This record gives sequence, C-alpha cells and structure tokens, in this order.
Amino acid sequence: MIVREMMSAPVYVVQKAENIAYARNLMLKHKISRLLVMEDEALVGIITKKDIAYGFRQNDPIWRRRPIDRIPVEVMMRTDPITVSPDVSAGTAVGLMLKNDVSGLPVIESGNVEGIVTKSDIMASEEVDQINATVSDIMEDVLAVSRYHSLNHVIDIIRERNDKILVINNDGTLAGVITESNIAFYEYLDQNGVPEKDIMHLRREETGGRKSRRHVRQLSGIAEDVMSRPVITINPAESITSAIALMREHQINSIIAVDAGEIKGILKRDDILKEVAQ
Repeated sequence: MIVREMMSAPVYVVQKAENIAYARNLMLKHKISRLLVMEDEALVGIITKKDIAYGFRQNDPIWRRRPIDRIPVEVMMRTDPITVSPDVSAGTAVGLMLKNDVSGLPVIESGNVEGIVTKSDIMASEEVDQINATVSDIMEDVLAVSRYHSLNHVIDIIRERNDKILVINNDGTLAGVITESNIAFYEYLDQNGVPEKDIMHLRREETGGRKSRRHVRQLSGIAEDVMSRPVITINPAESITSAIALMREHQINSIIAVDAGEIKGILKRDDILKEVAQ
C-alpha cells in the first residue's frame, strides 16, 4: 500500500499564535494526537500530545508553569516537520517515523498539504495483518512505578525512555498504565498547573498495633491520578494478529503480556510497525 491509500484528510490545523489550551481542546474534541501549525498557507510546525505532555513538568522553566491558555503554540511546537509524498510506500513512511521518533507525517504534494499519515493509520491497514509472529517474539520489557510516585518522576521516566509506564500496586499486581496522552490530557492542567496534594499512607505505629494514617509527603499530583485502567492484557504465546485485534477493539497503542498472573512484558505499536518497515 502507498500513503495516499491510508492517509487522513482533511487535517486539523492551528495557528502558531493560538494557545496550548485551544490546541489541546481541539485534540480532545476530535480525538486526535497532533495538529499541523500553519502560518498563512504555509506549514511551519506540528504540535502533538507528547509535546504538551513533556511541557508540563513542574520543575521546568517558569513559562511552562503558566496557565495553558497563556502559552502560545509556537513555544511547544516542533518546527520543520518531516513530510512525505502521497506516493511512497507504507514501509517507507513507517521507517521515517521510527527513525525520526515521530508518530505522524504531513503529506505534501506540489507544495500543498494533502493530508497526514500516522502510525494509527498504518495500524488500521492491511499491512500489519500480514505479520506472522507471536507476542513473545517481539514484546519488550516494561517499566513500572508505584501508584504513589510523583507526576514529575513519571514524566522524567517517560521522557527519558520515550516509553509507556505500568503502575503497580503494593502487592505487585497491575493498577494501571500511563502514556503521553494521560499526561497531556490530565484534567488539572486546565488550572494553574498541577496542584499539590497530601499523600497519606496507612501504617502501624508498632508491630501488631492499631493502624493509623500518617502523612508521607506533599506532591504535585501522583501516578494514580493520571493512569488508565483497567489494563488490557494478553498471553505472550498468542499471535500478533490476536494482539492487533485487541488493540484495535480497545483503541490502545500497547498491550501487556501476562502469564499466570506474572507480567512478562509489553507489546507496543512501534514493535509491530518495525515489522512493517523491514
């Protein structure tokens, strides 16, 4: 297949002088993950949910902690976006996305924006249905945090590893999963940044004694505030075709491999798309 057969059109756009709140609301309204940034008729950038997610770490410069209706799109957008012709193959487009760590490519023909092709478009195509492998063949190890880890810590890990994170209960069971979308669309970001909250743990004062709540620390939001649940799982022995069907059904970009209650790994959209790019 070629890009023209799977791209999305028309595309949603935003002006670089408009604010992050407006861009974020457009993404939410239309259930999309990126907007092209235009100036007059020219493509000057792209802004994604990942750009917004990474922009709200509380220890970042003061301008990032302003209300999002006062931060212009041009501050967080990526300039000079990588583009693609509508006549290139799906494999070539995926290769460009993976090589440049982007999830969508504006489609340009004769200098005009004709559409956009994304990883989601390719995941919905017949290209991925031809992969012959099991989940265990291409799954990866998965990162995990406690449900009480701070959002700053979570964002640091996601940004450093460019990865999703599992949230684990104290007994090692699955509590939820955190992606860039969870951070970017966190409801508290509509306010003046992420609020602080007191975290209280149940502790015994002495062995066998009565439990009482004890203040642990004050945090600017924690992992359990933003995680998605329930977590969709699959046995690692299942086929990639079965995994793709589940991912399409639940509209998710990753699935957790679990065998007899033990977490074995994670199968991500990029793992599948690497097979398409080969």
